[in-house]
Amino acid sequence: MKRINVKICCIKDVLEAKLAISMGATAIGLVGKMPSGPGIINDQQAAKIVQSVHSEVDTIMLTSQTNAASIIAHHQIVNSSHIQLTDIIPFAEYALLRKRLPNVQLLQVIHVQSSKNVAQAIERAAFVDGLLLDSGSPNAAIKTLGGTGKTHDWEISAKIQQAISIPVYLAGGLNPSNVGQAIKEVSPNGVDVCSGIRNNGDLSPQKLAAFMEAIHAIL
Repeated sequence: MKRINVKICCIKDVLEAKLAISMGATAIGLVGKMPSGPGIINDQQAAKIVQSVHSEVDTIMLTSQTNAASIIAHHQIVNSSHIQLTDIIPFAEYALLRKRLPNVQLLQVIHVQSSKNVAQAIERAAFVDGLLLDSGSPNAAIKTLGGTGKTHDWEISAKIQQAISIPVYLAGGLNPSNVGQAIKEVSPNGVDVCSGIRNNGDLSPQKLAAFMEAIHAIL
């Protein structure tokens, strides 16, 4: 089994970041303004967290913006190593992001709803450094762009993983009881978790330890 990167998302302060990293997280997620969902923090707090993290850990800024100018303005405050695009952006915006932020890794979220997402993922993979396969409803009246706490069809995610050559993170409803099976079925490069390791919104050391143990048990 290949090494699995672990992204702990919805990090809200420096203490949570340090806890996640001390227990083996290879990446932390910092949620910017979203139409819905948990874990949203302001840009200044996200920047403070990024500054506290050593360079060996990926800092991933989540944005719901869909134009390059707004995404760049967001990133200029946070200064993360990665940007997670939680919504689908026009193709031309990728080139603008690459030009202005050449050293920043781009992750495109694909909200897995049907087999049509396989073609979408293949198409988008040509423009980014990685994909994150999540649950959500990007076409709803009030968009749900992540943080649902719900799983999706892992069979579709496995097909995406097999069809592309760039790294894939698996997200959506993962927790200590199902992450091992999810990894077996999808074989992602990494997993991403938010609500599955929290109690009343706070990062739980016990649940995080169980999550990491479940991963190590199958490696």
